[in-house]
Amino acid sequence: QVRLVESGGGLVQPGGSLRLSCAVSGCEFINEMGWYRQAPRKQRELVAAVTSDGSTNYADSVKGRFTISRDYAVNTVNLQMNSVEAEDTAVYYCNVKCPTSGATATDYWGQGIQVVVSS
Repeated sequence: QVRLVESGGGLVQPGGSLRLSCAVSGCEFINEMGWYRQAPRKQRELVAAVTSDGSTNYADSVKGRFTISRDYAVNTVNLQMNSVEAEDTAVYYCNVKCPTSGATATDYWGQGIQVVVSS
Protein backbone atom coordinates (compact mmCIF):
# COMPACT_ATOMS: atom_id res chain seq x y z
CA GLN A 1 0.00 0.00 0.00
CA VAL A 2 1.79 3.04 -1.30
CA ARG A 3 0.69 6.31 0.20
CA LEU A 4 1.63 9.82 -0.82
CA VAL A 5 0.84 12.74 1.44
CA GLU A 6 1.27 16.17 -0.09
CA SER A 7 1.37 19.48 1.70
CA GLY A 8 2.34 23.10 1.18
CA GLY A 9 0.05 24.39 -1.53
CA GLY A 10 -1.81 27.65 -1.41
CA LEU A 11 -1.82 31.27 -2.48
CA VAL A 12 1.41 33.19 -2.89
CA GLN A 13 2.25 36.60 -4.32
CA PRO A 14 4.46 37.03 -7.38
CA GLY A 15 8.07 37.01 -6.31
CA GLY A 16 7.26 35.12 -3.15
CA SER A 17 8.18 31.65 -2.02
CA LEU A 18 6.37 28.43 -1.36
CA ARG A 19 7.49 25.00 -0.24
CA LEU A 20 5.83 21.76 -1.26
CA SER A 21 6.43 18.48 0.53
CA CYS A 22 5.49 14.91 -0.26
CA ALA A 23 5.92 12.04 2.17
CA VAL A 24 5.85 8.52 0.74
CA SER A 25 5.24 5.27 2.57
CA GLY A 26 4.87 1.68 1.41
CA CYS A 27 7.55 1.83 -1.27
CA GLU A 28 10.55 -0.30 -0.38
CA PHE A 29 12.83 1.34 -2.92
CA ILE A 30 12.08 4.56 -4.76
CA ASN A 31 13.61 4.95 -8.20
CA GLU A 32 12.57 8.55 -8.55
CA MET A 33 10.61 11.18 -6.70
CA GLY A 34 9.44 14.46 -8.09
CA TRP A 35 6.79 17.02 -8.81
CA TYR A 36 4.69 17.56 -11.90
CA ARG A 37 2.17 20.28 -12.60
CA GLN A 38 -0.78 20.85 -14.86
CA ALA A 39 -2.30 24.17 -15.79
CA PRO A 40 -5.70 24.51 -17.49
CA ARG A 41 -5.67 23.35 -21.10
CA LYS A 42 -2.07 22.24 -20.83
CA GLN A 43 -0.41 18.87 -20.55
CA ARG A 44 0.99 17.69 -17.28
CA GLU A 45 4.68 18.52 -17.24
CA LEU A 46 7.66 17.64 -15.15
CA VAL A 47 8.72 20.40 -12.79
CA ALA A 48 11.59 18.72 -11.01
CA ALA A 49 12.65 15.24 -10.00
CA VAL A 50 15.42 13.51 -8.11
CA THR A 51 16.55 9.95 -8.78
CA SER A 52 17.88 7.31 -6.42
CA ASP A 53 21.47 8.30 -7.15
CA GLY A 54 20.78 11.93 -6.31
CA SER A 55 20.70 13.34 -9.81
CA THR A 56 18.14 16.05 -10.47
CA ASN A 57 16.16 17.19 -13.45
CA TYR A 58 14.39 20.54 -13.82
CA ALA A 59 12.08 22.06 -16.35
CA ASP A 60 13.78 24.93 -18.14
CA SER A 61 11.11 27.32 -16.93
CA VAL A 62 11.97 26.77 -13.26
CA LYS A 63 15.75 26.46 -13.37
CA GLY A 64 17.36 28.87 -10.96
CA ARG A 65 14.10 29.45 -9.11
CA PHE A 66 13.01 26.05 -7.82
CA THR A 67 15.06 23.53 -5.88
CA ILE A 68 14.16 19.91 -5.32
CA SER A 69 15.57 17.88 -2.46
CA ARG A 70 15.00 14.45 -1.01
CA ASP A 71 15.23 13.22 2.54
CA TYR A 72 16.18 9.57 2.10
CA ALA A 73 15.69 8.76 5.76
CA VAL A 74 11.97 9.53 5.70
CA ASN A 75 11.20 9.19 1.98
CA THR A 76 10.17 12.78 1.59
CA VAL A 77 10.70 15.03 -1.40
CA ASN A 78 10.56 18.80 -1.11
CA LEU A 79 10.19 21.48 -3.72
CA GLN A 80 11.35 24.93 -2.71
CA MET A 81 9.72 27.45 -5.01
CA ASN A 82 11.32 30.89 -5.03
CA SER A 83 10.64 33.95 -7.16
CA VAL A 84 7.34 32.49 -8.24
CA GLU A 85 5.55 33.86 -11.27
CA ALA A 86 1.95 33.90 -12.40
CA GLU A 87 2.84 31.20 -14.91
CA ASP A 88 3.61 28.87 -12.03
CA THR A 89 -0.08 28.69 -11.18
CA ALA A 90 -1.15 25.08 -11.56
CA VAL A 91 -2.13 21.94 -9.76
CA TYR A 92 1.03 20.25 -8.56
CA TYR A 93 1.26 16.48 -8.29
CA CYS A 94 3.78 14.46 -6.36
CA ASN A 95 5.11 11.47 -8.26
CA VAL A 96 7.00 8.42 -7.10
CA LYS A 97 8.29 5.47 -9.10
CA CYS A 98 8.36 2.19 -7.18
CA PRO A 99 9.74 -1.08 -8.59
CA THR A 100 7.28 -3.96 -8.73
CA SER A 101 7.86 -7.70 -9.06
CA GLY A 102 8.10 -8.82 -12.69
CA ALA A 103 7.75 -5.30 -14.06
CA THR A 104 9.43 -1.97 -14.33
CA ALA A 105 8.71 0.81 -11.89
CA THR A 106 5.11 1.75 -11.26
CA ASP A 107 4.04 5.36 -11.02
CA TYR A 108 2.10 6.60 -8.03
CA TRP A 109 0.56 10.03 -7.83
CA GLY A 110 -0.54 12.36 -5.12
CA GLN A 111 -4.02 13.82 -5.19
CA GLY A 112 -2.74 17.18 -6.39
CA ILE A 113 -2.42 20.48 -4.59
CA GLN A 114 -3.29 23.89 -5.95
CA VAL A 115 -0.69 26.62 -6.22
CA VAL A 116 -1.99 30.06 -7.12
CA VAL A 117 0.39 32.93 -7.77
CA SER A 118 -1.53 36.18 -7.62
CA SER A 119 -1.44 39.65 -6.12
